[in-house]
Amino acid sequence: MKHFEDIDDPSRPVIGLADEYDTGFTDPAHSHERAQLLYASSGIMSVEAASASFVVPPQRALWIPSGVLHQVSCRCAVSLRTLYISDDTAASTDKCKILEVSDFLRALILEVVKFDSQKPYHDRENTIIKLLLSEMAQMPAAPYHIPMPADERILSVCRSILKNPTDKRDLDEWASFAGLGRRTFTRMFRSETGMGLATWRQQARLLEALSLLSTGQPVTAVAYDVGYESPSAFTAMFHKSFGVPPSQYKFNETAASK
Repeated sequence: MKHFEDIDDPSRPVIGLADEYDTGFTDPAHSHERAQLLYASSGIMSVEAASASFVVPPQRALWIPSGVLHQVSCRCAVSLRTLYISDDTAASTDKCKILEVSDFLRALILEVVKFDSQKPYHDRENTIIKLLLSEMAQMPAAPYHIPMPADERILSVCRSILKNPTDKRDLDEWASFAGLGRRTFTRMFRSETGMGLATWRQQARLLEALSLLSTGQPVTAVAYDVGYESPSAFTAMFHKSFGVPPSQYKFNETAASK
């Protein structure tokens, strides 16, 4: 991904970037001197940052504080529309979080990326930036992340599951994959992630399901794509975790994007 070299110019408190990336593109771990609102007007991104894995589907954006290492992977073709924001411009959390993106916020983001980043901003640009920051502050957070371990052996297991949520290897097989005994693996996995392997894998599958549903894929197809043996089992777990059935979530997502 492209990065600006002069994002500290105080005359430009917010700088927009627009670019296109192909399926499978990965931007290695890096950080910025400014906070970043990572947003794609189309496509789905996966981001590892701050000991967590985030899924960023359309109608969502990821807030990344300045100085936080993050790695971005494009799970399909992505139309990137992202913002670099100076720390003294927006008072916000120092933690990464997924934000809802309203139609109004989306329009403001798309407008900001059209600004001439080589010129100081004037009244129109500054007014739009104020509206942007105000709308961002109103956006609720969304549950699109799961904890990631620091230990490389456990991390390799988690990354493999994220790449293929349908992988049916059991606890003993994953322990062997990590080069650890069953008891040691179980203890380390819980210590590193705060939950057991089965719970973590379930969360990873639901996270994948959320991103697939947001693209309009049928509930039945999503259920099988994320490793459930039946749509009914998937629907029951989805409802238990999010309070609504996947069909209702899909309806809300479609309505929100219009």
